[in-house]
Amino acid sequence: MSGKKIKGEMSFLEHLEELRWLIIRSLVAILLFSIVSFHFDKIIFNNILLAPKQPDFFTNKLLCRLGDWLLHNLSNLFHSNNLCINQRPFQIINTNMSGQFQADMWISIIAGIIIAFPFIIWEIWRFIAPALYNKERKSARGAVWAVSGLFMVGVLFGYYIISPLSVNFLNTYTISSQIQNLINLNSYFSTVASVTLASGLVFELPVLAFFLARAGIVSAAFMRKYRRHSIIANMILAAIIAPPDVFSMTLVALPLILLYEVSIWIVRIIERKKMKNAIQAA
Repeated sequence: MSGKKIKGEMSFLEHLEELRWLIIRSLVAILLFSIVSFHFDKIIFNNILLAPKQPDFFTNKLLCRLGDWLLHNLSNLFHSNNLCINQRPFQIINTNMSGQFQADMWISIIAGIIIAFPFIIWEIWRFIAPALYNKERKSARGAVWAVSGLFMVGVLFGYYIISPLSVNFLNTYTISSQIQNLINLNSYFSTVASVTLASGLVFELPVLAFFLARAGIVSAAFMRKYRRHSIIANMILAAIIAPPDVFSMTLVALPLILLYEVSIWIVRIIERKKMKNAIQAA
């Protein structure tokens, strides 16, 4: 392999020491950002976490206007405005003495993780960089930005798209008119936070495909073979969390399907580079 490593070889104990400091610095970053988040908890709760359930939330207003436009211009296809979601604000209750404090703590920690994520990825990069050759180091530096960028895009997608759709669906879903939904504090916040965080992790699929392809674990042919399975899985997921209409389901499923296609494209590029390097080495 061409190129030189940027540092000399480290012993096993030195690697462990570097890993220990990586974990410490990452935890400190999470702690500091969590403390900052706890300090601004009113803004986080009132303006961010509780916003998706309000009628004036950006996504709710946009979908409602789009639904009105479709209803007036394509009335032969749309007979009701199912896109107008979260138009009836609901009350969130707390039944636990320490419920609000616990919610405040957990949300602060989750916010700390999300904010500190780019720094953690940078720390991981600094840990593995000495083991890479110059050529690998240059390409891997771009992966650091890709991982952080995809995670933040996924978080925004989860917050602005999946969260309001999920809140609307779960709040309006009923099995009997005799049962009234009284949404618990922890139930609401755990739904919004988990959906947002999970979306950020799901958007790392292209990066995961990149490393799996480099390790020879997956191939483009394998991913193409199971393309239909992934489409079905994404549509099922969209049907669960989105309102029961084709547009909303497509709105959720399409980005996930596109991520899978981008992953196939990335794996194909890795395979071509491997083949090219093999031919040059022969």
